[in-house]
Amino acid sequence: MVATEDMRSLDRNVNDPTAKGKGPPDAAASRSAPRRSVSRTEAVHEALRQAIIEQRLTPGAKLPEDALGDAFGTSRTIAREALGRLAVEGLVELKPNRGASVANPSLDEGRDVFVVRRGLERTVAEALAGRLTPEAVAELRALVERERAASGHNEAESIRLAGEFHLSLARLTDNALLIRYVTEVVSRCSLILAMYGRPHSAECGVSEHFAIIDALVEGDAARAATLMDEHLQHVASRALLEGKAGNDLRDILAPYAARMRDL
Repeated sequence: MVATEDMRSLDRNVNDPTAKGKGPPDAAASRSAPRRSVSRTEAVHEALRQAIIEQRLTPGAKLPEDALGDAFGTSRTIAREALGRLAVEGLVELKPNRGASVANPSLDEGRDVFVVRRGLERTVAEALAGRLTPEAVAELRALVERERAASGHNEAESIRLAGEFHLSLARLTDNALLIRYVTEVVSRCSLILAMYGRPHSAECGVSEHFAIIDALVEGDAARAATLMDEHLQHVASRALLEGKAGNDLRDILAPYAARMRDL
């Protein structure tokens, strides 16, 4: 059986590859789990990660190590380590002689990432079917309820919590390699959704998350994997069918060109 402590491993050292991409600890977990000191690198990494996903740091923005060190009151070495972890997650680009900048993935890259993510998360669903403890199920449901509460008035938080649901499932597999890969693709997808996502009701995603939990509890691996795959297809189609207006000159001028043809 999967122990509920797996859901509460929120304070692991950043050197643990399964710890990358955690969200901030929720209140319930903080009360029930023993606290460990969080390294400065981990704190800077998580702060930058959220700032990028929330687009406070916009795609292409430069991230000088000295400026980051000044902002967080840390050394350039810690800033460099945090940037390295973000680069592994696909949120930061590191270029020789040009330094670090926030990643700026194209729409096509976004679609490719979702293809990879679907395969990985089908595996997660198959691995967890029938193996969740009641405590883990309760915590997953509570996380989705928080996602529901954020939907409609805090889009950035809704995206973060939706990603955290998928990260929580991955951590419950206890498969370090699978956790690492899922963490990387979920981080990239969160940035892509923030960049290209079109306004829509998050209620669809919340309902799909609850349906996935139900299938896992029932122990139906095939149904859980299918629901996960369909859910990620829906997320991609809702967000990635087209880029945001204004990104492409041809799209901007298309209506004006049509008027010219009508003259």
